[in-house]
Amino acid sequence: MQSRDVLQAIDALASGHVLESMKRFGILTDNARGVNTPALKALARNIGRDHQLAQKLWATGIFEARAIAAMIDEPDEVTRRQVEAWARDLNSWAICDACCCYLFRKTPFAWEKAAAWAGRKPEFVKRAGFALMAYLAVHDKAAADEQFVQLLPVIERESDDDRPFVRKAVNWALRQIGKRNLRLHVLATAAAERIKARGTRSARWIAADALRELRNPKVAARIRAKA
Repeated sequence: MQSRDVLQAIDALASGHVLESMKRFGILTDNARGVNTPALKALARNIGRDHQLAQKLWATGIFEARAIAAMIDEPDEVTRRQVEAWARDLNSWAICDACCCYLFRKTPFAWEKAAAWAGRKPEFVKRAGFALMAYLAVHDKAAADEQFVQLLPVIERESDDDRPFVRKAVNWALRQIGKRNLRLHVLATAAAERIKARGTRSARWIAADALRELRNPKVAARIRAKA
């Protein structure tokens, strides 16, 4: 498939209803067509892995083309230079999370970028750092507890950022780490208490929401059962 074929397929799937829904969910639609995620995933499966095509699709700037680029790119072919360039292009929570879920977490330097991006100023680069932490907590089954323990001080440090898409990602990372196993549950809960004590509006919200889930009896029971 050539990039023009993919763009034609995207246009054929476009829906004004989906585009309006994207706007309601805070997704920038200036360069979007309005195609839902299941349809994009199906198209990506038909295309298959293709590193060169992914680069061409990303370069179009079209939301759906960039989402497919993240889905079809080959993690072993991706360079640090590429992920840095793509991170600078992120302009919504949706494309940020798509890149982290489908591509960035699978690269050999996912952990490195999670910690580095969490300290950056640009909103969606910072969000990408914490989204990566959350996805790694769910998907990286081989990771040692200590790798997540080292992320908790980063989460605490950045918990005062009151930008909605950042604070939600900080909270997301904290909750996912805390649900990984019993030891991390204890440590994440303690981190949430320290975040609460920081006293800023953002920190209080992050802590309250995280503690609500981590102390939920059903969540706690599942974690104990895994132990």
